[in-house]
Amino acid sequence: MPEDDLESLPGVGPATADKLTDAGFESYQAIAVASPSELSNTADVGESTSSDIINAAREAADIGGFETGSAVLERREQIGKLSWGISEVDDLLGGGLETQSITEVYGEFGAGKSQVTHQMAVNVQLPPEHGGLGGSCIFVDSEDTFRPERIDDMVRGLDDEIIQATMDEREIEGSPDDEAAMEELLNDFLDKIHVAKAFNSNHQILLAEKAKELARDHEEDEFPVRLLCVDSLTAHFRAEYVGRGQLAERQQKLNKHLHDLMRIGDLYNTAVLVTNQVASNPDSYFGDPTQPIGGNILGHTSTFRIYLRKSKGDKRIVRLVDAPNLADGEGIMRVQDGGLKPE
Repeated sequence: MPEDDLESLPGVGPATADKLTDAGFESYQAIAVASPSELSNTADVGESTSSDIINAAREAADIGGFETGSAVLERREQIGKLSWGISEVDDLLGGGLETQSITEVYGEFGAGKSQVTHQMAVNVQLPPEHGGLGGSCIFVDSEDTFRPERIDDMVRGLDDEIIQATMDEREIEGSPDDEAAMEELLNDFLDKIHVAKAFNSNHQILLAEKAKELARDHEEDEFPVRLLCVDSLTAHFRAEYVGRGQLAERQQKLNKHLHDLMRIGDLYNTAVLVTNQVASNPDSYFGDPTQPIGGNILGHTSTFRIYLRKSKGDKRIVRLVDAPNLADGEGIMRVQDGGLKPE
């Protein structure tokens, strides 16, 4: 929304409108989903005034009231599904990764978590008829895992039919056998992946805010942001907040960070994919001792929870641990040179 519209809200003058706009609160909807303390710190107004501004924005944007189940069903029809390219896993997830949701993938080192984020960064750019969302990707890298060479492998590992359809859509002349055309296609894929390396937890939280600005700037583009990857969500938090004395502070910051990510998904119809580290439970005598870190905060905030488990060779077990509308289950995939492949 233009600034003039923001000034129509109670307590918002030209100076306050400028502050809100500079902080990314450019629309009634963005203000409506903010908290009073967040708005108070941003616009330098009291919390009671912030509450009045938010309530007025909710009325203007028609947000915050009750609605019928039919209306919710109609709204959910706008949600996209991002295919893994593996029918068994897609069936497990009800079609793939959902937009407007946080999907958490956890597993021990070498289980293939980063492989999943790279593959999704490729798949999201594919045409919808081939399982993609026709969008771009934001990749927040906290473990120095992003490799352009791996994107190269995965693009070349796509079926020739999909490669040709993608070339045609992007007006690239050539075929999968034409090396010059493949190089042009690869560069086009890489141009649509926005990568930022997070150096610590505070920087990672800042990058989530920058990601929101980037998604807003590209909202009307031919390839809007449809995927936000954070690999790994918990690495910096785990390293910087050590011991029980800092546990509460860590969980509070992690909770706020997750809600920032969730807001991006809701506002811009984006799928949010985060990877998580694990710990071994020494008290476990039976079953798998591997447990995701992040506690109940992460468990409750993630819409879908997926456990990746190693098997023989390049084989991986994909286990759906938690989902609001799907039964638990397992699927099988292989991590190969050309990317994630079916069994």
